[in-house]
Amino acid sequence: MSDREFNVLFLCTGNSARSIIAEGILNKDGEGRFRAFSAGSHPKGAVNPFALKVLESYGYPTEGFRSKSWEEFAATGAPVMDFVFTVCDTAAAETCPVWPGQPMTAHWGIEDPAAVEGTDIQKEAAFVLATRYLRNRISIFRSLPIRSLDRMALNAKLREIGQIEGATKPRPQVA
Repeated sequence: MSDREFNVLFLCTGNSARSIIAEGILNKDGEGRFRAFSAGSHPKGAVNPFALKVLESYGYPTEGFRSKSWEEFAATGAPVMDFVFTVCDTAAAETCPVWPGQPMTAHWGIEDPAAVEGTDIQKEAAFVLATRYLRNRISIFRSLPIRSLDRMALNAKLREIGQIEGATKPRPQVA
């Protein structure tokens, strides 16, 4: 792989929380080396306000996020992805579009903070935890010697990252 920026797509079903958080983290922490995007199989159409609140509390930019379909990234003229990570089990079990360029893929599932019910404090705490798990994964990813690992070794490392603290297990794929 060359010295260019790597394009990374984070996928979730609704593209309102986890994938948005991951996009924000990698775009700031990986600036100059990575360019992150996010999308969903069934986008909710709005970004969860707790996702933006927690990103902002960690010093990440919150402007310009929108909930969008993964079809945007499978279309002609879309950025070619080097990596595609699913961050929710539902998206991991769905049949994804064919991504131009044959990106490396891995499942980095974590619990959905948007599914937490209770007080605003409890909901925000779930988003803080999700952000911590995503920051850990992204930090490890950013530290990988991507250019010096062969595809097979890199693929193994990407899958290992998805198994660290907070990992969920993907649902079986429906035929």
